Formats: sequence, structure tokens, C-alpha cells
Amino acid sequence: MGKATGFIEFDRKTEEYRSVKVRIQDYNEIFSATHDTSHLQTQGSRCMDCGVPFCQSDNGCPVDNLIPEWNDLVYNNKWKEALARLHKTNNFPEFTGRVCPAPCEGSCVLGMNNPAVTIKNIEMGIVDRGFDEGWVSPYSVEYRTGKKIAIVGSGPAGLAAADELNKVGHNVSVFEREDRIGGLLMYGIPNMKLGKDIVDRRVNLLQESGIKFITNVNVGKDITTSKLQDDFDAIIFTTGATSARDLTVDGRDAKGVYLAMEYLTNNTKSLLDSGQPDQSELSAKGKDVIVIGGGDTGTDCIGTAIRQGAKSVVNFELMEKPPIERADNNPWPLWPLIFRVDYGHAEANKVFGQDPRQYSLMTKSFIKDENGNLTGIKTVNVGFNDGKLIEIGGSEKIWNTQLALLSMGFVSPEHYLSDDANIDLDDRGNYNAPYGNYSTSEHGIFAAGDCRRGQSLVVWAIHEGRAVANKVNSFLSK
Repeated sequence: MGKATGFIEFDRKTEEYRSVKVRIQDYNEIFSATHDTSHLQTQGSRCMDCGVPFCQSDNGCPVDNLIPEWNDLVYNNKWKEALARLHKTNNFPEFTGRVCPAPCEGSCVLGMNNPAVTIKNIEMGIVDRGFDEGWVSPYSVEYRTGKKIAIVGSGPAGLAAADELNKVGHNVSVFEREDRIGGLLMYGIPNMKLGKDIVDRRVNLLQESGIKFITNVNVGKDITTSKLQDDFDAIIFTTGATSARDLTVDGRDAKGVYLAMEYLTNNTKSLLDSGQPDQSELSAKGKDVIVIGGGDTGTDCIGTAIRQGAKSVVNFELMEKPPIERADNNPWPLWPLIFRVDYGHAEANKVFGQDPRQYSLMTKSFIKDENGNLTGIKTVNVGFNDGKLIEIGGSEKIWNTQLALLSMGFVSPEHYLSDDANIDLDDRGNYNAPYGNYSTSEHGIFAAGDCRRGQSLVVWAIHEGRAVANKVNSFLSK
């Protein structure tokens, strides 16, 4: 695959983002507007004929992307063929090419002793060129089965399931409680990382291919599950894990403490509706902002706060700072648990002169004034002893802040829908639908994605959307 000696001749070099100085002035994607074809071909040439491509293993790509094949096709300038191989396993590579953390690169065989192949860059380059060249278009469904399927939730799992079931001729209707289709892709990921024109472009293609989208309908509240059971032959729940982990400490009710997703959604909606960033009480403009919790959502809060004009941004991390290189207990091909600098961290470093992250820090309480407004956060440094969290005496500190954003992950889906459908939950509060089967306790109702597996990656949602579609198709064929 690739050039036989490419991995020896060429170093890893990723495509550069737009400069920090330029990109923080707007909410456009951080990525460069164009791809350097020759550069991507060179990087594709680094893909080894490794025999066992671990990028496709259980530690690699969840959708089983044919990575060595399309790397080789790119190297040989066969871009249209590369797109066909990419779409064979991934319904939405333009999404994963932008937002996936690339577990495939973490398990790349070259990565045993050299920097991995730039798989994510190449994937994005393939699909972007496909759209630019007009190679991606609505497909025609020649035969309709007459079977009707309702999908509740229009995030990546729901869209993938809809796409697969529509292709085999079923009539698919997707219900979304928000005013726009896309779920997490639309309102959970900010414009800088995934432009909403990119989401709309794919949704429009799916609609032109025959999928029906219904917005502003909250199944379980506006319409009952039993009504859907009367009207459809099968139902799939792909509602995501939207119940956020909260921080129940003293002062939590202070005005100025918000869940991260509420903050991000407000800003995205404002940009889409008015072309202007959010200017409500949730805006970071002129405020000392503290983001509690790391991960992708925390980084997105940092990047958004900077663009809104925050006075300062600090990010609290409960865990200690990760190592620069893999630890002995984190060998290849496991995902490397190492220190990384994401786009928001780089922006904060540029604007404020330092990395925003403060490690080994636990929030003890929120401080508010006589009017209930947030004025500060009390913290304590922590360590771990035999796996137990230990507070370090004398390390208490008061941080000045007027806006605190809670970004500590999600615990489960909201339960009003499962209550309405009368389906069982697992011990973590997710919809109980075993992996590989996806059937809930209610006949004819299936579940996939984060609402079933818990908070996870967009690429895993696509994987489960494709898989549940296969199971539903088998169910309808009996």
C-alpha cells in the first residue's frame, strides 16, 4: 500500500489550521479552505503494506473504514475511487473527518515507532474533493417495500440508520425535537469545528433521496410512542445521551453557572438565526470564564468564549496532567493517553499567554453575591492514593469568575421517552438494547448510539446507526 518506502522517506505532516490570529475573529471552520492534493498524496504514501492493518482493528476505526485501500488510491491520484471506498463503510466522512479524534491513528502500525499516517486529514480531503467535484449526489431508490420506520433523534446514529434503511427501500421518517436536523452535529458541536452548511448539505441529500424529516416534534411529549407504533412498522430511538453530569456543590444555584451544552447551543442558535453570537446572559463577553471539565466539549467552550470576547478563560481538570509520551501501562495499539493541545487550548495560549488548563483541581463551592450572581469558585488541589481521591490540605483557593460552564460529560439519555415507551433501562440508565441486537424490551422498538451505549464518539454513533438498520431490516423481513 502506498509507496513501498514512503514511511521511511517522508515525515508525518498534518494539514494546518487557519492561524489563531485569523480564526478567532469569526466562527468559520478552523480548517483551511482548501486541501493540498500533492501533500495528501505524499502522506498517503506513508501507509505501509503492514499485513495486519491495526487501524481497522477493535482498537482502530469503529466503522471499519478501508483505510489502507483509500490511502493507496489517493497516493495513486485515484480520488473518485477513494471516495467510493470511503463511502462503502462510512455514511458521513465529512463529519468524522472533522470531529473524530482518530482512534485509527492511535493504532496505526507505523505508530509503533514513528508518527502515524495522517488518516484523518486524508479522509477529509477525499470527501471534500468529492463534494467539490460533484461526485456526491442524491441516490435513487428503485423499489419501495411499503414498510414504514420512525427514527426518533436526528444525530449521527439516526441519520446513518435512516440512510441505510432508505437505500433498501423502506419509507423512513426522522423525528427531531429541535428546529433543525442534525442533533449533536447541529447544536452540540460548534461551527468552528463543524460548519452547519456541511451538516445541511448532507441532510439535503438524504431528503432528496427520499427520507422525510420532521422537526419541532418531541416524541414522548408532543406525540406518544404508542401513536408511532400504530403508524409505523418499526421504531428506532437514537436520542443521544443528553442528561449532563451536574456539580451539586454549595452555590450551584448562582446566576452564572450553566451546563456547557446549554451555552454552546445558545450561541449556535444565535449564529444561525441572526448571524450574530449569543448576547444573552450566557455570553462570555467581558467575563472571567471558568470551564469545569475537559474533553472536546470543554475545548469547544474555551474556543467559543474566546470568540465572544471573554476577559479570561481557565479550564479546571480533576485529573493530573497526562504524560507527553505513552506510559508503560498504555502500550500501542491502545489509544494513547498523552498530553494534547487542541484548537481551543492553542487559542487561549495565543490570546492570554498560557495554556488554560489547571490540573488536579476540584471545585468545592460556587460563591455568589447578595443578588445571587456568581462571583467566584472555591477549589482545592487533589491527588490520588490507591485510586482514592485525596484533598491536599492548605491548597484551597478562590478564583474570580462571573461565568462557570460545567463540561463534565453526560450520564444517560433523558428518561421521559423511555417512560412513555415503557422500555427497560440498563444499570447506567441507558436504554437497554444489547449491542449487536439493538432490540429494546418493547417489541418493534430498537435503540442505537449514545442513548444505548452511553456518551461516545460520532464515529461509534455512525457504526451503531448502520448496525441497527441491518437488524431492523431483518426484523421487517420476517
